[in-house]
Amino acid sequence: MSELTKLTIADARDKLAAKEITAVELTQSCLDAIEAADALGAFVHKTPEVALDQAKAADARIASGTAAPMTGIPLGIKDLFCTKGVNSQAASAILDGFKPEYESTITQQLFDAGAVMLGKLNMDEFAMGSSNETSTYGNAVNPWRRGNDDTALTPGGSSGGSASAVSADLCLGATGTDTGGSIRQPAAFTGIVGLKPTYGRCSRWGVVAFASSLDQAGPMVKSVRDAAIMGAAMMGHDPKDSTSADLPVPDFEAMLTGDIKGKVIGIPKEYRMDGMPDEIETLWADGAAMLKDAGAELRDISLPHTKYALPAYYVIAPAEASSNLARYDGVRFGHRAKLSQGDGINEMYEKTRAEGFGPEVQRRVMIGTYVLSAGFYDAYYNRARKVRALIKKDFEDVFASGVDAILTPATPSAAFGLGEMADADPVQMYLNDVFTVTVNLAGLPGISVPTGVDRQGLPLGLQLIGQPWEEGDLLNTAYALETAAGFMEKPQRWW
Repeated sequence: MSELTKLTIADARDKLAAKEITAVELTQSCLDAIEAADALGAFVHKTPEVALDQAKAADARIASGTAAPMTGIPLGIKDLFCTKGVNSQAASAILDGFKPEYESTITQQLFDAGAVMLGKLNMDEFAMGSSNETSTYGNAVNPWRRGNDDTALTPGGSSGGSASAVSADLCLGATGTDTGGSIRQPAAFTGIVGLKPTYGRCSRWGVVAFASSLDQAGPMVKSVRDAAIMGAAMMGHDPKDSTSADLPVPDFEAMLTGDIKGKVIGIPKEYRMDGMPDEIETLWADGAAMLKDAGAELRDISLPHTKYALPAYYVIAPAEASSNLARYDGVRFGHRAKLSQGDGINEMYEKTRAEGFGPEVQRRVMIGTYVLSAGFYDAYYNRARKVRALIKKDFEDVFASGVDAILTPATPSAAFGLGEMADADPVQMYLNDVFTVTVNLAGLPGISVPTGVDRQGLPLGLQLIGQPWEEGDLLNTAYALETAAGFMEKPQRWW
């Protein structure tokens, strides 16, 4: 593998500007790495011709002196983002062969900034999953292994292909989406940085919807500085998205001073869960000590409604999913089942959805339809919405008391083996989101930073939660944590 693929976005930008490398060389090295990494199952639609054309255009732009920070940077794009003329399936059989005639706002912004698309990345079907095992393409695989054990591990979900590709140095960065932790949990499982911006910071237009009031796109990258660079290129107001915030996007990279003296970091007592592994407890305590040593003040805080977050999330998200996925009916686009003589439109809907949706998507659609039904709407959906409001108020009260950011674990464990939870109660899988869903319910920014490894050598991450619209401040605190932790480990190549 070429050393070029190991560059961070910041390093590559500087080398491109100094004419030490070309965008075509950098892109070709990534394309070569992708071809040699099929065992990871990360890239599901490769676009080498598109990539090389964009790289040539990037080199011309750099030569003309009009380059942006992302110009010439090779990226992977999660399959949830619509890309014009390129398969965009949301990892579902029901969208087999779907090639949009339009570009999502975020990918358009990245391409306008000169970024290069290497291809589309694996994910859980319709972003529903925590292990990338619900994809129509098959599993994405974590490049990390437990010591000398060759068990295939999950890269997390739903942005598992994005996490695997960045961790294995197949691309310099990738787009992800986060509905209940789908950027932060995979980032923690693979030893990379994942930023979930404030709800409304990134346009949702052209991103296949799972739960519209929770979904938010963000960057998955190798460092906090890269998150600042790529995040700024992805954010911004979009009139095509009614939930997009009309706020200026600051220069996040310029805010990375590492100076957090006087900042107040909250440590929520409710995140100390029963049965939490000692390694996670130690990691959390060590992270808090690092921030204290950097000059921050630690403060014990309470987020009293945290214990209701998972139940509320798994009512609200499936309810919105059942509404959003009603459009996949076999009539206008995507897969249509073969019909028998005498079949009507109802049979076409039923057969198409039975063939097109996988078991996890079917489960969530049925849960969502149930909680929205006439007899249960108030008992489940309305109650969950009230709980969501209480969770949001918990955070508002903490931030109003002078807390600048909140430090928690990102995941309740390190990456687990693919198939290890296959026979478990689905709720066991849902518990992977226990530290992340509150952030989506409250619409806050959150970031996962790799800070250590467990006794088997697998990466572990910590999560920082910030105030609304304060991604710059959050990134700076994350930068201080990243600097103090000094995490440099990479997976041993086996693929």
